Amino acid sequence: MNHNFLATHASDQIAVEIVKAEDYHGVSDQETRVEMDEMWSYVGSKSNQRWLWHAIDPASGEVLTYVFGKRRDEVFLELKGLLEPFGITRFYTDGWGAYKRHLDPEQHVVGKQNTQKIERKHLTLRTRIKRLARKTICFSKLNQMHDIVIGLFVNRYEFGISI
Repeated sequence: MNHNFLATHASDQIAVEIVKAEDYHGVSDQETRVEMDEMWSYVGSKSNQRWLWHAIDPASGEVLTYVFGKRRDEVFLELKGLLEPFGITRFYTDGWGAYKRHLDPEQHVVGKQNTQKIERKHLTLRTRIKRLARKTICFSKLNQMHDIVIGLFVNRYEFGISI
């Protein structure tokens, strides 16, 4: 969770809105928007998939929070729970089922047009962390090491926490 972002912004000042690109000009300044997506990687072998779920502020591109796990509803619900202090009112996602099942349709906008920043963030992560590259000889053998390495990177470069 991005504690620095929460510390510098009052909860009544944070608004999230998910809208289609063509409707973007109708976005209210009172809404808090977030882009959410999941990113595939593996531990040991490609059959042991590990997913990085994260959410970013589309205005600044800052990571708000992230979790690791399977591509299952309970992991998404953990991410959603971490977003509660931000008072999100609009969610931009792709069309994966967990989002449709657990987000209010009035607050949820599906489409690649609205997730360009988070997809760009994926490319940056895949470029900088070889464990996330699709074709690589660099991979983790343990879930714990995988999560630690990526978590340290995110904490250092996204949250400014030097560990």
